[in-house]
Amino acid sequence: MTQTSPARLPRVRASELVGRGWLNTGGRDVTLADLRGKVVVLDFWTFCCINCLHVLDELRELEAQYRDVLVIVGVHSPKFVHEADPVALAAAVERYEVHHPVLDDPELTTWSAYTARAWPTLVVIDPEGYVVAHMAGEGHRRNLEILVADLVAEHEAKGTLHRGDGPYVPPAPTSGTLRFPAKAIRLPAADGQPGNFLVADAGHHSLAELAPDGETLVRRIGSGERGLADGGPADARFSEPNGLCLVPDELRGRIDADVLVADTVNHAIRAVRLDTGEVTTVAGTGEQYMVGGGENVLPDVLGAGADRSGVGYQGPPTWIRLSSPWDIVWSQDLAAFVIAMAGNHTIWALDLEQNQIRRVAGTMNEGLQDGPGDEAWFAQTSGLAVGPDGRVWLADSEVSALRWLQVDRFGGVQVRTAVGQGLFDFGHRDGPADAALLQHPLGVAVLPDGSVAIADTYNGAVRRWAPAPDRDGPGEVTTLARDLAEPSGLLVDVHDDGRIDLVVVESAAHRLTRVALPARLAGEVLDAGAHRTQRPVSEIGSGEVRLDVVFTPAAGQKYDDRYGPSTRLQVSATPPDLLLDGAGDDVPLTRALRVNPLVREGVLHVTAQAASCDADPAIEYPACHLNSQDWGVPVRVTDGGPSVLTLPLHG
Repeated sequence: MTQTSPARLPRVRASELVGRGWLNTGGRDVTLADLRGKVVVLDFWTFCCINCLHVLDELRELEAQYRDVLVIVGVHSPKFVHEADPVALAAAVERYEVHHPVLDDPELTTWSAYTARAWPTLVVIDPEGYVVAHMAGEGHRRNLEILVADLVAEHEAKGTLHRGDGPYVPPAPTSGTLRFPAKAIRLPAADGQPGNFLVADAGHHSLAELAPDGETLVRRIGSGERGLADGGPADARFSEPNGLCLVPDELRGRIDADVLVADTVNHAIRAVRLDTGEVTTVAGTGEQYMVGGGENVLPDVLGAGADRSGVGYQGPPTWIRLSSPWDIVWSQDLAAFVIAMAGNHTIWALDLEQNQIRRVAGTMNEGLQDGPGDEAWFAQTSGLAVGPDGRVWLADSEVSALRWLQVDRFGGVQVRTAVGQGLFDFGHRDGPADAALLQHPLGVAVLPDGSVAIADTYNGAVRRWAPAPDRDGPGEVTTLARDLAEPSGLLVDVHDDGRIDLVVVESAAHRLTRVALPARLAGEVLDAGAHRTQRPVSEIGSGEVRLDVVFTPAAGQKYDDRYGPSTRLQVSATPPDLLLDGAGDDVPLTRALRVNPLVREGVLHVTAQAASCDADPAIEYPACHLNSQDWGVPVRVTDGGPSVLTLPLHG
């Protein structure tokens, strides 16, 4: 089959790149004129966004393959207030090994010029300075490869392609025992002495065992090179490991593992033997599971007994693709290891004795919705901790929420929210939990009294949720510690005399920090303000407005309707009264909305999905993919405003 090139946009001149400053350029500003003669990919991203981090990984090989003709420019357009801090952005660029120029765009100036509406968005500019493609979401790697190859061939023939180095200037290397550590656990004590710490040293792509002082390096497990390889401590490779879980004593002999590791960018769970430092892969294939991308593995491999009912299906763990596992804990109630699958907003259970893994909560839609596990919505599930009552506490980062899961009397999972308002509301506000605000928390720990400590990452704080005295109210949130550098993990140390310390993984400070908690665990009550995600507002008219989600399958693919409708569109609004009609879930990617003229502004929440598959009938097992994107579109209702709102969903 002849593979066609991706559809090109009409020739429109690219807008100038305008922002607060540049990173990875040696201090020099970059203009479009400087990039003439190169194929340019603008990557609109924000460092909180897991989908944006997936795109960074998708672009690495393309960037290396076409280094002399392709320039990738990251345009950092922040969602959270913390992400607008230039120091935090510089740390993120280093943390995620971004090896191309990055424009700091805190006012969303360039974002607006290119009409981006979602994180991530990719815009391709040809060597003559014209925009030729505009793609929202992740999963465009193959399409980009085809487009870049076509542009290189076309402009080399025209004489408008210039080979040579781009504007990237690598920053000076840094060194230290830890580099952007993520989580830590305490290892078993020996001879009555405190146990060592085991730290997921994400920036060094390894595990670091530290002495009880939290500073002295005892040994390192992993070569320090990014990759996926099993073996001894000098040969094994990780890629940005995050969560760590000590295997319960009674299980260690049966599953041949002492510690499990959520190896995030490898989309895998790794097992570690502490005596030898040997690392093995116990779940995941090393490839990312794309949301809805057809069967995870071939049905004949899973076998007829595989359970695909409800929210997930069971299968051998090393045959199942995962998506950015962020943390892992042991749940006695589920008799399994619970995994926060950040990449597709779900919770999974791993049973290594039965050699099974299954999804137990989350629909893969992004948002905040409680209820039974098969109906709940999450948003970038991150830190986990288990309470004495069996509750699994969750830092649900993109909705800035503290949530919990518990097994009900029927064996199902129920999901509830203790703190959090939704995708677009965040801040630092203490007080009654139903009005309190967090900002992108990544870690949790259960304190001895049953309250929950929260690593409130983007507020640089440790917060505490305590239940109401009568257990019927929403509880209360206070602040235990401030002025921390992106705390991402918490560990509780209880001393013999009753004193309680929190060991805080200060990720952006590259260290473990001990925080002594007050005797009454009350904390202080702060109100540093509430924030709502600020993005350019789209004007729409009152009355009838047509919502069009435009989808074009990737090159060589077609709509996949083998198992039913190939598209789905979900629409809701904040406030709900914004829409008099048109909210809900339906198949077509076009929807007639009736906008309330009495509500002058709000946010339209749109989730669109379109399934596509290889078009060549000769392919026995076609590659399939569910293209999915969530938008939160701020709108202003004006009399006589536009009657059409168009959102691009590219294959």
